[in-house]
Amino acid sequence: MKILDIPQSGKRGVNVSQQGHNGQISRALAIPSNPRTRAQLLVRNHMASVAASWRTLSQDERDAWTAAATQVKSRSRLGQSGPLSGFQLFSKINCSLLAIGGDEVTAPPEAPSFELLPVTGLAITNTAGAVTLKLATTGTPADGSMLRGAPPVSQGRGRSPGMVFLGTLDAPVNNAIDISTAYKAKYGSPPAGCKVFVRVNQNINGWEDIPSEFSAIVPAAS
Repeated sequence: MKILDIPQSGKRGVNVSQQGHNGQISRALAIPSNPRTRAQLLVRNHMASVAASWRTLSQDERDAWTAAATQVKSRSRLGQSGPLSGFQLFSKINCSLLAIGGDEVTAPPEAPSFELLPVTGLAITNTAGAVTLKLATTGTPADGSMLRGAPPVSQGRGRSPGMVFLGTLDAPVNNAIDISTAYKAKYGSPPAGCKVFVRVNQNINGWEDIPSEFSAIVPAAS
């Protein structure tokens, strides 16, 4: 439930405090379900692989990651953030690379200068019940650009629910990228009248830029 209290985040006993969309909330501690889906197991395998790789680095290589990590801040939490550790940066970069089918690296790659993402919107069509989802583009996104999506929700929703990784973007055809197969493989065909949220971000050498979010309502069949 929403509460009025000093800003706080984390677990205390059997209660958990966190920032919600509309303010601070407090809820009972709950153990999340663990269905061991293919996606969950894949992420866990990536994390285990990266942790094992860290132990095989030379001390000079670990020192290089630690030095590079001093320039990378953690995600802000209650207005506070700090530099990552060398292992955290190593994990961040290599898990991002493995997610898009890349290879692990032993040296910290230089942070890129991201250009504007050439994706401008999401368009959904419904032809005789066949729903197609396409991203509108003004150019070709960088190789490895990532697609995330949420299950279809009521069109009255103004904010997206939790997103999961659906895959990487193909090259555009006629200024559009068809993401129907990737989305339906996870959530099935979204019904008419529902809203679909997706996010897209670039992934260059394991560095990810800030995601752009798009949404559209599935129209009635025509």
